[in-house]
Amino acid sequence: MRNLYKALGLGILLFSTINSSGFAQDQMTAREQYEEELNTLKQNLAQQGHHINNLFNDQRFEVYGDIGNRFRNSAERTTPTLNEYKEILDFNAKMNKGVEFLHTHEEQLKKAEQEYGISRHLITAIIGIESQYGQVLGSYNPFNVYVSMIAVDYRADFANAQLKELLAFTQRKNIDVFTLKSSYAGAMSPAQFIPYSVNKWWVGDDIFDMNNSIMSVGNYLAYFKERTNSLRTTVLRYNPSDLYADTILDLADAIEEAETNKD
Repeated sequence: MRNLYKALGLGILLFSTINSSGFAQDQMTAREQYEEELNTLKQNLAQQGHHINNLFNDQRFEVYGDIGNRFRNSAERTTPTLNEYKEILDFNAKMNKGVEFLHTHEEQLKKAEQEYGISRHLITAIIGIESQYGQVLGSYNPFNVYVSMIAVDYRADFANAQLKELLAFTQRKNIDVFTLKSSYAGAMSPAQFIPYSVNKWWVGDDIFDMNNSIMSVGNYLAYFKERTNSLRTTVLRYNPSDLYADTILDLADAIEEAETNKD
């Protein structure tokens, strides 16, 4: 799997600590820096029945020391206006590709629309924004993501819950967790589901299959639409950002209009 540090352009991420005399101690890798936190995590997981020392000893395991900054520097947090946010996400290109996606996956999208009562245009918009219609699945590993969040104490409670969901999923499906790709938030598949959502709303076995992603997005949105009776609030359950919700709903409308005009 592609090394995160290369993906971040950081090379091997090093940390140094300063002693009381003001001199830098020996530099350590991120994994070494957080060794105490990792040992505590191992013990806590073992007490809950997750004996996974083999995962921590795997050469593919690493700590993403800069993981917190990826969340803090997300477009939703750093973009002041809706138009700027749309520009960052290449809104017009996603609209055009969305029409192509509708045509390519017409049968499955109509099936999801009929089964879940969710517009195929909205499902398309979600997948378009989340993964560029399945073209970008992430270069991170979800196990490394959640362990790193716990180690650096960034949203540690959330990460602990997702780590347990991820372990339950991979153990149930007999999947090597290090073969999985995710976003920096640990979201997987073209639908970009976090582990809890995969365990609760995923439809089908293969989480990287587009047909399954289409049905799963429909299933997820239908669940929250029934409970909130609001499409916008439902979209916010996917990502609690007003910029995100407005962009998704606008993109769905734009794709529908472009499809109509094309016909």
